[in-house]
Amino acid sequence: MQLDWLADRFPAQLSGGQRQRIALARALAVEPKVLLLDEPFGALDAKVRKELRRWLRRLHDDLHVTSIFVTHDQEEALEVADRVVLMNAGNIEQVGSPQQVWDHPASPFVYGFLGDVNLFQAARTRGEVKLGDMLLASPEHADAQHAKAFAYVRPHDLDVERYTPGANIDADGRPRGVVARPDRAIVVGPVARLELVPADGHKPAENATADGLIEAQISAREFAEKGFREGDTLVVTPRRARVFVESAS
Repeated sequence: MQLDWLADRFPAQLSGGQRQRIALARALAVEPKVLLLDEPFGALDAKVRKELRRWLRRLHDDLHVTSIFVTHDQEEALEVADRVVLMNAGNIEQVGSPQQVWDHPASPFVYGFLGDVNLFQAARTRGEVKLGDMLLASPEHADAQHAKAFAYVRPHDLDVERYTPGANIDADGRPRGVVARPDRAIVVGPVARLELVPADGHKPAENATADGLIEAQISAREFAEKGFREGDTLVVTPRRARVFVESAS
């Protein structure tokens, strides 16, 4: 555990991270066949949690003990686990590797749970999904005609450009994206997060992001170069979207 230098200290003299490592040492001392961890890092600050995640992953690789790690922290689960089980109201929604559940979510719950997402109400028709006046390809639902659909788009899968009337259209004269205006821009380090208010009737679903906003994420460098300002008229275009069709009851 590399904590021999703490042998003479009392529990009250240990930090939260040190206490958790001591607790894990006690659990491992009996050489268990299966190690159960129920949100072991829940009460720790973000930096300590990240350090302990790395430490636990290395320890697990050294000891080769099967571990069941319960957490509500999506980043924690995807970083630590070899196999992820996502549960909703006591039912298993999906089982797979971290990359599998991220790239191929099996249900709307999984998609919405793993990271930030924009949710749009849409209509499914003729192999495509209609979002306002914009059409998104959806070949996986080719048999669903005129069905209610929901399009899920992650903030980093949105291209953001300045809106020019008549310019942001495709070859068929349809809008390439959703027209919106920045309500707030949050630039922290290399990332700029934009909270946009949709215009022209393009409204996210009621259970989308808070206050019906569209969230887009671009690099801080791109944000500075394009000179976006609150109140500008922009157009956001999905590079990738996942469509779920509401099954008929």
